[in-house]
Amino acid sequence: MNFISRLFKNGQNSPTVKVLGKLAFLEVDMHNHLLPGIDDGSSNVDQSLSLIKGLNTLGLHKFICTPHVMEDVYSNTKSTISKSCTELRKALQETGNKTQVFAAAEHMIDHGLPHLIEKDNLCVMPGGYVLIEMSYLSESQSLFQIISDIQKLGYKPILAHPERYSYFHYNFNMYKQIRDAGCLLQMNLLSICRYYGTEVKVAALTMIKSGMYDFVGTDLHHDRHLQALIEVVKRYPVRELLKTCDILNPTLLDHMAQDKSTIAVG
Repeated sequence: MNFISRLFKNGQNSPTVKVLGKLAFLEVDMHNHLLPGIDDGSSNVDQSLSLIKGLNTLGLHKFICTPHVMEDVYSNTKSTISKSCTELRKALQETGNKTQVFAAAEHMIDHGLPHLIEKDNLCVMPGGYVLIEMSYLSESQSLFQIISDIQKLGYKPILAHPERYSYFHYNFNMYKQIRDAGCLLQMNLLSICRYYGTEVKVAALTMIKSGMYDFVGTDLHHDRHLQALIEVVKRYPVRELLKTCDILNPTLLDHMAQDKSTIAVG
């Protein structure tokens, strides 16, 4: 019996009752790895459906899926991502789940990203947002250039989980510099507990207090993430905690309503 089945087994006696709908205020989860079989997230359609069912209990029914685009590791393209999104949409429809999924990507700042920018071949979210990330091991020296180049295409860059980059923990001013450059910041919900470590939690809570986050995402990959997320929702008043930030997730709804397709294949 998988985690989701165990979660629902006890009906109203289940701890699920304590978390029902608690993340509904976000409206959209704009960072996750729910698309099946194309990165280190969900490995197949059945797992995607199971993870989505768990997230549905938390009040999340709309997802912008962001598989990795990472040179020589996950060399996804608009075509592979669109195909996986179409497969998941079909499975949701067949099972009667009205969850809406859209496709974009989480772009690693590596040697391949400038070529995608040059060809205007990025996987863009509804609303013209582009999610980017850096290595956890070392700071990218081209971050500000990438931000500028994405903006020149008319898109709005979002840096994924800045609290997880340990090399910024002792140079907090970097977060301000990134934001001042016009790059929005996205927090992982699991960062407010110690899932990624105490230093990440401290950085996330400090940035929340400073009102620095623009978006929130689950960054969900697997059942362990889902179980940890449910614990976070049980233990922390997430909505109240985030009141210091102008969280833009709900503003994505209008853009999603205008874009019923997957990402354009170029």
